[in-house]
Amino acid sequence: MDQIAAQRFADDWYAAWNAHDLERILSHYADDVAMSSPLVSGLTGTDEATIVGKEALRAYFAAGLEKYPTLSFEPLELYVGAYSLVLRYVSANGKPAAEVVFLNSEGKIARYDAHNADHGR
Repeated sequence: MDQIAAQRFADDWYAAWNAHDLERILSHYADDVAMSSPLVSGLTGTDEATIVGKEALRAYFAAGLEKYPTLSFEPLELYVGAYSLVLRYVSANGKPAAEVVFLNSEGKIARYDAHNADHGR
């Protein structure tokens, strides 16, 4: 992915989140997506840090949008790798966050690891 395509992807990803449009958010993810985040346990009530599959991700994202009704991500930086992107932004709690996003051949997120400054505390 070149810088222009990466920026387009990032702009649309941020716009979907800032619009709280769950279907548009999910359109960026592969059906078999795997994600890890220190926030998973707080939203799912489990000890897990990983969610697998788009339907499980749907429930997780819906819970997050409900918990943070004024959610807004402010982009800070975008890094483009050979097979991944790093999206660094100001998150819902006003703290910096970053997501390492791995795209599949269709340009959908197949795996990502979220990194948060305060783990939602």
